[in-house]
Amino acid sequence: MPDSYEALARQNAALTRQLLEWVAAAPHTYAEALEVWRSSCPRHTIWEDALGAGLIDCEAGIPGRLRLTQAGCALLARA
Repeated sequence: MPDSYEALARQNAALTRQLLEWVAAAPHTYAEALEVWRSSCPRHTIWEDALGAGLIDCEAGIPGRLRLTQAGCALLARA
């Protein structure tokens, strides 16, 4: 567990980048993401934070299939 808010922010940024890379690497569904990325730890809400920030979304026309949004692609490109 990180010992400061700064360390926690760095760790969460790294995990968010990993989530975005995971979504971009291959087709994944919403159900798969919940299984892999859901957390019961209130300090590690990577999946929920990425959804709330508009970094990932479900594709139109393909039920449950995830995609990076423009914001998600931009964040991944900056990393």
